[in-house]
Amino acid sequence: MSKVIVKKKVEAEAEAEAEDKATVLTDVKGYARKIWLAGLGAYAKAGQEGAEYFKELVKSGESAEKQGKTLVNEQVEAANSQIDSVKTSVTSNVNSVKGKVEVQLDKIEKAFDNRVASALNRIGIPSKQDVAALSAKLDQLSELLEHAARTK
Repeated sequence: MSKVIVKKKVEAEAEAEAEDKATVLTDVKGYARKIWLAGLGAYAKAGQEGAEYFKELVKSGESAEKQGKTLVNEQVEAANSQIDSVKTSVTSNVNSVKGKVEVQLDKIEKAFDNRVASALNRIGIPSKQDVAALSAKLDQLSELLEHAARTK
């Protein structure tokens, strides 16, 4: 009888152990299914919200692009304004210097002409004024000769 009791106890323990294993296996399968369903739910929710989130990101990107273009345009306009003011300043400075240089060149040219005329005069070459004066006198003499020839 003690063998039967022990055998029944062993069988009862084996059955209990088998039931425990079956319960644990069922619990693991249940948890695995819940994890799988949670993953599917997250994927579905991300798909739904992802499209909306993507649209929001696009709107934010367009807004940032618009602000960036505005900022760049403002900076380009400011730079162009500075360039124009510097260009105007440089142009006026160049014109001022150009005028001064032209005055100095005119003075140098007149001084050179006077010195050349003086040197030519010293060596006996008549100046332009001398030739013009002689030409005027020749014209007067020619008129007098023509007048005298007509009156004869």
